[in-house]
Amino acid sequence: MMIEQDQQEQWHNHTVRIAVPASTANLGPGFDTLGMAVNLYSWIEMKVATETKITLLGDELYGIPTDKTNLIYKMAQLVFQKAQVTIPDLEITMYSDIPLTRGLGSSASAFVGGLCAANALIGFPLTDKDILNISTAIEKHPDNVAASLYGGIVVATWDGQEANCIQITPPEDLETLVVIPDFQLSTSKAREVLPSQLSVADAIFNISRSSLLVAALSLGQLEMIKTGMQDRLHQPYRASLVPGMQQILEQATEQGALGIALSGAGPTMIAFVDRHSQQKEQLEHYLVDTMKAQDITAQAMWLQPVKEGVIYYDDTESHSFMDVIKGEVRL
Repeated sequence: MMIEQDQQEQWHNHTVRIAVPASTANLGPGFDTLGMAVNLYSWIEMKVATETKITLLGDELYGIPTDKTNLIYKMAQLVFQKAQVTIPDLEITMYSDIPLTRGLGSSASAFVGGLCAANALIGFPLTDKDILNISTAIEKHPDNVAASLYGGIVVATWDGQEANCIQITPPEDLETLVVIPDFQLSTSKAREVLPSQLSVADAIFNISRSSLLVAALSLGQLEMIKTGMQDRLHQPYRASLVPGMQQILEQATEQGALGIALSGAGPTMIAFVDRHSQQKEQLEHYLVDTMKAQDITAQAMWLQPVKEGVIYYDDTESHSFMDVIKGEVRL
């Protein structure tokens, strides 16, 4: 692809800012297929530079590389390669309030964020479907990346080459409560404990619950979430990795949850709650106290499902990157 000189100069004078929502995946039985965007975000600012400079802001990004091994930079280069353009150096600034390796899609938001910011920088040559396919090929499952990209609740498939996704608008009365233990759990470790085979009975159990959950969320029938979020595919095997998890799975609905599940690979757990419930405080105390009884410090946080995925900021001149974040970050 031949790039006109004036187009290259335009890129050099262009600043891109985006926000990418966090995501929760599986939602119980929908292993690697169901996801939902929630209102924690990663913000990325990207522009062409003469020398690569990566600035990471916020406690959630501690320890992440600030050279060309940085994931955002690497995702950007994938876009440039795909579009057949050469931009070797970038100035990237990033702030995130998505906890790392806690089951809230921090890596997926980085994949999507890097791809989308770079795509915007060079005039959107790639479609959202291209971004979905590239990010899924890296992540190996589409649920988190699809939720961050499109927002809402997503039902997604991946055949190793192509991802497909349908978005569902979250029910108006649905909100979520997450309990975030103070330890990290890698996805690879969480996958190691899964069985290589599944019985027909357990397969039918999960297919029926996953189907029921999708129907319940589509129609806003919140009373069906308790049954729909049940799972036999991954949570029973991962319970040993998260102290208190088995008890919470069994008892949370008695404490005010519509349903509860491990968020992604964990260790965070996410409860679906009717926003009009009178048991919110009771449920919050129950989740934190159950973790505390296992000598695990945990933070409870109320999160809202978000309908919108990646947000592109048109005005990058009136306010600084940090001013934008200060105006929107969840404290």
